[in-house]
Amino acid sequence: MAEQFMAEQPNEADGPDRSQAVVIVGGGVMGGAIASGLAADGWTNVTVVEPTETRRAELADEFGLKAVAGADEIAESPDVVAIVVKPKVAPSVCEQVTPLIADRTLVMSMCAGVTLGELEANLPDAVPLVRVMPNTPAQVGKGMSALSPNPHVSDEQLALADALMQAVGETMVVPESLQDAVTGVSGSGPAYVFYLAEALIEAGVQVGLTRAQADKLARQTIIGSAQLLASGEHPTILRERVTSPGGTTAAAIRELDAHATRAAVSDAVWAAYRRSRGE
Repeated sequence: MAEQFMAEQPNEADGPDRSQAVVIVGGGVMGGAIASGLAADGWTNVTVVEPTETRRAELADEFGLKAVAGADEIAESPDVVAIVVKPKVAPSVCEQVTPLIADRTLVMSMCAGVTLGELEANLPDAVPLVRVMPNTPAQVGKGMSALSPNPHVSDEQLALADALMQAVGETMVVPESLQDAVTGVSGSGPAYVFYLAEALIEAGVQVGLTRAQADKLARQTIIGSAQLLASGEHPTILRERVTSPGGTTAAAIRELDAHATRAAVSDAVWAAYRRSRGE
């Protein structure tokens, strides 16, 4: 099995064969984001299984994707089957896609909180299976996905799964024991950022800005700050550059500390972690 690593973007010289057949089961927000991301990345044989007729039409019209109503409409076994459905229906979907699975087929699951063992119980024996925790910025190609393979996944198949998820953002391979921690930090993480944006906008209105002004200020501040974080410098260094001794930011940070904001964020991550574990 491949060692844990932070994957780099593949280039055309050593990248995957983008003509490989990929079936995505579930055409909702995440399934649609992944399918459209693959299409934009040059994958030419992507099919979405989506039971809702109106959603199939949207996927075809907006992204030019092939969408079918059921797995039984797919004639040949694909190279990859990606299951992107709500956790409660994962067992039945596993059974529905079983006829599609051949010896070479890699199965990927993006069903939050559903373990490899639970999935394997409803799939053929010794199936190569990768559990994935993506997040919603995949919709704009800026997602973060953590991948955990079972022992039947070859290095080549893990590289294939990694390449598929890199079509919608960055990737990381972790042992399955860390999947719940990943959920607490990055799976649920976008909601924490949006929550902060909401709070900044409301506070801006309270101190006299119009809602439109506060909205634009908050959005661009978060977007710009994210770009600074992307440079790789430690968040503490970036924060200290804004925080002059005795200045306005120092006063604001002191207030955040007085309200135990760091502890609140930690508690939020722990809560998501425990819920992911089914506690």
